[in-house]
Amino acid sequence: MTAYLKAKICCALEVDIIAILYLLIGLIASVFGALAGLGGGIIIKPVLDLLGQYDVSTIGILSASTVFSMSMVSLINSVRQDIQIKLKISMMIALSSITGGIIGKVVFNYTVEMINNSDLVTLIQAAIIAGLMVLIFIFVKYKHVLKTYELTNPVIIIGVGFVLGVLAAFLGIGGGPFNVAILTLLFSMKPKQAGLNSIFIIFFSQLSSIVYTASTTGFSKFDLSMLPYMIAGGVIGGLVGSNLVAKIEERTVDKIFLVGIVVIIGISVVNVGRYFV
Repeated sequence: MTAYLKAKICCALEVDIIAILYLLIGLIASVFGALAGLGGGIIIKPVLDLLGQYDVSTIGILSASTVFSMSMVSLINSVRQDIQIKLKISMMIALSSITGGIIGKVVFNYTVEMINNSDLVTLIQAAIIAGLMVLIFIFVKYKHVLKTYELTNPVIIIGVGFVLGVLAAFLGIGGGPFNVAILTLLFSMKPKQAGLNSIFIIFFSQLSSIVYTASTTGFSKFDLSMLPYMIAGGVIGGLVGSNLVAKIEERTVDKIFLVGIVVIIGISVVNVGRYFV
């Protein structure tokens, strides 16, 4: 066997291993996303930051596309389940989060251009994600002693959706944990219902993110060679997660959510620490 042929085989094997890795990232993140309403982006973003293969803009596209695929499959699959989408509330949040998402994307693009340092932008995002996840963990852990509400004021609901959209787009995470926490606190939803309504909101926010990128910068300048594998992981993860959630108890969904949050905090802290090493 010639050296050239050996090199080609090694290169092909390396590509296959990387492809499997990205498939697994999309799959695992999407299972968590569909099970607990995390969305998946909140896991995908820090993990891809940790791998360091892509810049923040490319990671945003990979994450949004994977999460969109997961949410679409989960919503289709949820028709057969006995979990209710609060259509009026979730639609108001979803539509206002689209506007917020556009603003968040504009702020993100401006921040990237102004700082002109991909590593520093990643640090800022990781620090914000870690801080917010700690707050959400504390809320979910002790929500049984907190007062929850059932808001009906459209102005407040639209404002909540807008803020969620800005945060999700700027951080490139889909916003799942924020959605679940807000839906639980302000609308007294139980874990399964908050998870499904979160996925409903995520579907629209990620769709708007993809459309915004397509209509502004386009996709040609990004390396999206791993995108098909991540989308495949998102589809499979959406199917697996949405089927499993119908078979488990509410308290189990809470536990899965908390485990996901702890993992995200850990990865985000590592990403922050890498900047100073």
